[in-house]
Amino acid sequence: MITSPYEKYRQSSVQTSTPSQLVVMLYDGAIRFVKAGLVALDSKDYQKVNLNLGKAQTIVSELMSTLDHSYDISKSLFALYEYMNYLLIQANIKKSADPANEALGYLTELRETWVQASKLTTGAADTAIGANHG
Repeated sequence: MITSPYEKYRQSSVQTSTPSQLVVMLYDGAIRFVKAGLVALDSKDYQKVNLNLGKAQTIVSELMSTLDHSYDISKSLFALYEYMNYLLIQANIKKSADPANEALGYLTELRETWVQASKLTTGAADTAIGANHG
């Protein structure tokens, strides 16, 4: 049972969001976890590095699993998500910021693209996309 007002708000915002807003939320989460992983890496807290980069990988995997493969762009997005997961794994294994920063750059660019696309197609894209993206 959810008792925290913040958790109630988060659950409500997820339940009332459009599909494109949900995709942006996933990007927001992945970006937040990669940044937290980088901060932990900087302070050599390797347990937090592993935890946060792992959470980012989980979100990227979720983005991969929700792609609508009836769109040509989905193949490119899938390959990019696979590469981002590879980068996050490398950052975690090697305890290196470079691959994590590269993945962060892709996530940030894709998030901005989704924000812009959703502004251009408010309502129409959400109807066409349904529960899937790409």
